[in-house]
Formats: sequence, C-alpha cells, structure tokens
Amino acid sequence: MQPITRCLKRKLDWRRTFSQSTRHDIVKDVRQLEDRIIPKYQETPSTDLLCLQWPSPPRNILLTKKANAPNVTASLLEYATHIHTTYPGTSLVFEPHTATSIADALPFDIYAPLSDSSSIPTSNSLLPQKIDLTCTLGGDGTILRAAALFASAPSPPPILSFSMGTIGFLGEWKFAEYKRAFREVYMSGAEAGAGSSVAMEEPSTHDSARRPHERSVKAPNEHNDDDDNGRGLTGWSSIRGKAMGPARGARVLVRNRLQVGVFARDGSRVSASAADQASPPSPPSTSAADSDIYALNEVLIHRGRDPHLAIVDVFVGGRHLTEAVADGMIVSTPTGSTAYALSSGGSIVHPLVSSLLLTPICPRSLSFRPLVLPANTPVTLRLSEKNRAREVEVSVDGVRRSEGMGVGMEVRVRGEEIRGGRGQWVGGVPSIVRGAIGAESMTGDDHWVGGLNGLLKFNYPFGGEA
Repeated sequence: MQPITRCLKRKLDWRRTFSQSTRHDIVKDVRQLEDRIIPKYQETPSTDLLCLQWPSPPRNILLTKKANAPNVTASLLEYATHIHTTYPGTSLVFEPHTATSIADALPFDIYAPLSDSSSIPTSNSLLPQKIDLTCTLGGDGTILRAAALFASAPSPPPILSFSMGTIGFLGEWKFAEYKRAFREVYMSGAEAGAGSSVAMEEPSTHDSARRPHERSVKAPNEHNDDDDNGRGLTGWSSIRGKAMGPARGARVLVRNRLQVGVFARDGSRVSASAADQASPPSPPSTSAADSDIYALNEVLIHRGRDPHLAIVDVFVGGRHLTEAVADGMIVSTPTGSTAYALSSGGSIVHPLVSSLLLTPICPRSLSFRPLVLPANTPVTLRLSEKNRAREVEVSVDGVRRSEGMGVGMEVRVRGEEIRGGRGQWVGGVPSIVRGAIGAESMTGDDHWVGGLNGLLKFNYPFGGEA
C-alpha cells in the first residue's frame, strides 16, 4: 500500500499547486509593446466626416468596459477572443483592474500598465504612446473614462464604441455588429489586394484550426504551403476578404475637446493633489502640472454642499462679460451639449460645429442665457471676492478635484486646436461612426439625428407616439 499512498500524495500535491497558481504571468506590461501607429485622417468631398487611413495595420488595441456589469464582461471576453483569433499580430491591452479580473478566462497573453513588480497597477501615462486603437463596451460614461486616459495627450487614438449602457448617445455600434465594425476599422487604408480575393466572411472553426493564431519562427530557407513567396501571412495579408482600398475607409467624426487649466491667485498653475493621483476613479493623466488637460464633455464649477450661490466673474476673450450668481457654471463642447449643459437649459449643438458653450446652472437672474462661442475663444471663470464660501468644487468630465477652487483662483478654458500647421488633423477625439466612406448609400445614416429622436425624445409629443 505504500507505493499507492505515495502516488496519491504526489497527485494531491500537483492539484494543490495548480489551484493556487495565478495567471499574473500572462498579464504583461505595456512597456513591452512597440510604440503606437499614428493614422491619418483624410477629408472627403462627399461628407463632412473624415476617412481613417492606417499606414500599417493597428497592433495595440485597448479594450475598456462598463464597470460592474457581468453581461458586458462576457461580451468583452467574446470580443477579445475574436480579435486575437482573427487578427494575428494584435496585442490586447486592458486597464489594470480589468486585466487581473479576466486573465484566468483568456488563454493568451494580455497587457496592462503595471509597475516593476508586474502585479501592482501603475500610471496610465504610457498608454498615449502605445495604443493604436481604443474600443469601449458600455455607455457614454465608459467613453468618457476611455477619453480621460488620454487627457494629457494632444493626439489620442481613434475610439470604436459599442453601445451597451443606459442611454448610449455617443455609442455608434451595436455589439452584435462587432465583427464587421472591427474589420472595417482594421482594414481602413489597406491597399487593394492586401487581403485575399475571397468574399468577406468569418473563418469557420475548421479554418481557424488550420491557421495558427501566432506567427511561427521559421528558418531562412524553410517554406510552407500557407506562405506567400516564403513569407508568412501577417497584418492585412492575413485577413480573409477583399481590402477596402484607398478610396474606402472607416468614417471618423473628430470630437472637439476643451483645454483646461486651473490657476492660483498669483497666476501659477495648480496641479491635482496626491489624493487625486492615487484615487482609482480619477484618471492619472489629469494631474499633469506643466500643461493643460483635455476634456471631452465639460468643465464644471459648482457651489457643492455650500448653501450659498456661487459668485463667479466670467471673462470672454480677455474681457469681463458678467458677474454670474448661480449654483455654478458649465463650459462644454458640442459633444457635452447633450449632457449636464442640456439639463441646465443649454443649446444642443452638432459635434461638427466648432464651438464651446457657456451655460449657467440655476442662475439668479432670469436674463442670464446660455451662450455659444467660437471654439478658439478663451473663457476664464474666476471665483469672486464676494463669494460667501471660501471655495467651490471643480469637475472635469465628471471627475471632481479633491481640492476645491478658492477665492481669486481661475479656471481657464478654450477649445483645442485640432488642425496642425500643415492642415493635418492632429487633435480631438477621433470617433468611428457607422458606414464606410465610399459605401453605396450614405443617405439617412446620421447617428446624431437618430439619437435626438430615439434616445433624447426630441420634441416628443404629449399623450401620443412620435
């Protein structure tokens, strides 16, 4: 019986080792990835939207999801598996808390911003130089959080968003369309002939089993029947289906952002506190002390818990406009015009209109109306000496600063420059919208108008159907 006992003990030891092992080794640091591929955005004569043009296939894909939503997590795993299986050479990047929670469910390596210990999350400051494309699964809050990861980056990567939230006004795609949507973005800019001439279809299980998911290393003289002229199919050449060609590409709506800076009474720039840097909900990039940060929706000054109205001096273009006595003030982008500004009585502005909105929150004066200003107009909000409270709250895209804004301090805002010196599109948040440039039918496909009617119930009649 002794040999049998020793054998059973050996099996139990193996099972105990397996059950206690972790898969942290498959969560790798984003430092190991190559730097990002920067695409170009070309103007087209048939639409005001731009055409996405990759110089080479995107490699580093950031996936973000709605928090505390098990159904979204299941969709994220399905989406990640599809990308890894169908698009060789891509690397999937997740936020640290997401990566550690799904690592056991994915049979391949994933990436996240990690510290030197490879298990403790660190700053996301490396993401702007590593990420080629961002994909969001969730609602508008998920898109804002993804954009906040690049709040200090002058040129963020394009965002492909799937609407899986409560309203999803900014989300362009249904998750059921994820195969088509990702392929449209991935192949945008590929020359004709980059893909095979087989009609576009998803590979079957048998095809996937025959084709390896990862590139294999071959000897210089080794040849494989699956190779083309002795070279393995990678990137665009590995994707089944016709290439979209240079005349067709994914449509891009560049959403304007705000440049926001907080300044002390003496004019010096004020950075976020250490508490802001350590707080998980706050984007680490918003603590940059030597430059402005970018906001996709709005910057907000609010009286907070203080019972007294805030008194704010408003300057437009360097000139004093008014002394606002209100619960607060909102400076928003056209994208943010359907958020808090809308609830405060502000105008709805199409995201293609280059502008910024100045909206009071519950003003004391009935004649204080919202304003729409050119995007390059500098706006300064200064907390007046008359303010009865010693400070007010400041929030950027829903993230509240732990330290408030004191009397005499200023918030300086203006629209971001989205065109470079040579007329190239370099700023803003490039958002992938439905339908490819050059498609047969482009009429009637305006997500913004559909969102006003279907989601916001614009001019919805009382007592009946729209």
